[in-house]
Amino acid sequence: MKNSYFLPENPFLILLMPLLAGIFCGVVFPFDSWITPLQISIYSITIIFFLLNIFYARLKIYRKPWIGSLLIHLFLLFCGILFAGQNKEINQNNHFSRQKAEALMVTINQEPKQNGNLIRFSSSVTHTVFRDKISAASGSLLVALKLDSAQKNTLNYGDQLLIPNQYKSVDAPFNPAEFNYKLWLQHQNIYFQTYLNPNQYQLISRDKGNPIIAKSLQIRQQMVQKFQQYLHNPNAIAVASTLILGYRADLSQDILQAYSKTGTMHVLSVSGMHVALVYIIIELLLRFLNYKRSTIILKAFISVTLIWLYALLSGFSPAVCRAAVMITFVICGKTYNRHISMLNILLVSAFMLLLYSPDFIADVGFQLSYLAVFGLILLQPIIENLIDFKQKQLRKLWSLLSVSLAAQVITFPVSIFYFHQFPVYFLLSNLFIVLPSMLIMYIGIAFLAFSAVPILAKPLAFLLEKTIISMNNGLLWIENIPYGNWNKLWISTAEYLLLYAIIACVFGWMIHRKKLLLKMNAVFIVLFLMSFSYKRFRSGNQQEIIFLNLRKNFGLICKNGNEAFVLTDLNTTDKSFQYSVQPFLDSCQAENIHLLKPNQNFTDAVFIRQKSLLQFENKLIFIADQDFTKQHFPQKIKVNVVLITGNPKISLNQITQNLIFDLLLIDATNSDYHTKKLNDEAVLDGRKIFILKRNNCLRINSN
Repeated sequence: MKNSYFLPENPFLILLMPLLAGIFCGVVFPFDSWITPLQISIYSITIIFFLLNIFYARLKIYRKPWIGSLLIHLFLLFCGILFAGQNKEINQNNHFSRQKAEALMVTINQEPKQNGNLIRFSSSVTHTVFRDKISAASGSLLVALKLDSAQKNTLNYGDQLLIPNQYKSVDAPFNPAEFNYKLWLQHQNIYFQTYLNPNQYQLISRDKGNPIIAKSLQIRQQMVQKFQQYLHNPNAIAVASTLILGYRADLSQDILQAYSKTGTMHVLSVSGMHVALVYIIIELLLRFLNYKRSTIILKAFISVTLIWLYALLSGFSPAVCRAAVMITFVICGKTYNRHISMLNILLVSAFMLLLYSPDFIADVGFQLSYLAVFGLILLQPIIENLIDFKQKQLRKLWSLLSVSLAAQVITFPVSIFYFHQFPVYFLLSNLFIVLPSMLIMYIGIAFLAFSAVPILAKPLAFLLEKTIISMNNGLLWIENIPYGNWNKLWISTAEYLLLYAIIACVFGWMIHRKKLLLKMNAVFIVLFLMSFSYKRFRSGNQQEIIFLNLRKNFGLICKNGNEAFVLTDLNTTDKSFQYSVQPFLDSCQAENIHLLKPNQNFTDAVFIRQKSLLQFENKLIFIADQDFTKQHFPQKIKVNVVLITGNPKISLNQITQNLIFDLLLIDATNSDYHTKKLNDEAVLDGRKIFILKRNNCLRINSN
């Protein structure tokens, strides 16, 4: 077992670590102004390295081997930072945001997705237009195009459009614990977005994209249409399209939730498992080529070509690219009878993909894919050897379970960090899903192969649909088992790293049996528990008011320890509530939640809402809405905050005649005109004012 950890057998482990560190630093931290010093450093290290090799014997470098190691590590570290910086399109001199322009020429670089009457797609800006002058440009732009109610989408990958130069930067999250959509887009090199009406774009030409990608998208769309033609259940069509082809179809919320809560979401994204199943099919179909050397090489060439064609067809996700690269190396190794180190192949594939796109390091799919395979290579043998079953059937079952355990152990910190939940019955759900997912892949591929022959396509489609429905129903049953999912699990970056330190120490001790690892593990566990306990203590003793920025909706949260009073005109099922309100409630471990409408009266020990007044602890808030002018004030009321919401037609003078306040707060439901008017009046009068529109939420401590 220890041989697999022997560094000379896995040299890319030594090379990958400094490159990973450099790329991570380059992606997370701004090194834009350090490009030239980094280039000079890389050239200097290269020259020093060659000079040391020339004068190796004269300078007796062999007595100081650490010098060469240090230079290589620094070289890869600086290269990683440089690659990450140069990969950012916004740093390019001809980026469209750096040029004066009246219009932009863009090429659609992904398959447009339609949701209702809105189409979204990413595009590459190729030229800017200013005063009839066309200049070359670069950069990516996210486009949202509104269609007329009767209009159908006619745009495709590779279409070139002329659009007005009216983009804006993507907003950062306004509310606590909200998903950082801006950062997610930045890791895809998208920094700006634009919203267009039907008459604001002009189609210039078609087929300007990569012809191979265009053809693969066309073929995939035809295959999806075959599923839609022969299958009848919408969820079955969506699962088949997603699982087999990597096509992002809309699944119903209950089915999507079943996959998420049972820890089987990986089945719904084409990943290494799917590529491996395709490889097994290719191996079976090409077995007849195994009889002599020339045909074995031909078989390898055909296999690699088909694997990469499937990767292209399914969208070239990081997980698929990882599997395709690894299988390519495995095929080459088997063809030429070379020793295959799976760990080294895994590291080589990571090295190559990160050189191609450094931003892969921030992709959750990339992280989960590589960690899962890393766990299968290193941890699965250790877990399997923990129990030695004498019966053959039990050994096979335990071997299968150890695969799921290894993958789950190595990936659960990532799952908790990003998705804030843990599936308790992951062993049961993953064991259950193995056979149906394999059958769906094989039947689905057979169906697509014979879809032009109705007499074969119909029974295959029937089997495919029934298998998918059975798999969905099975996962729904597992989801409904009591205590099947731990949710609201929010950990900090430090706790995330501590979890991996604990896992490393546990498995390190199982391999090397060193007491030092046990002592280190105890320290890491204590630090993790201290951090977790401190967060719970702080959250349980915190009283604060959060004025949310919900754009067109009203939102206010009064938090008293683990109790929360939520005033909003949203329902819990609304997307805005799930996106902007629920994450904060989950992150602060709120257990007793009171959901109130904006005009609903409510009385509690620490919270009182009567008409327009709201009192929480020692803070008094007046909510001025459309009914403000209808209210009668016998005398001035002294409050801490006046909250303007619902766009009431009132002036600052009307407010000051009836209210004495410390802060004037204008939420995002008010019009730009009215917001500006009140802001100008408040500034002239020397009043303290805060505007929520296009700003972060306001948090006031009420302790």
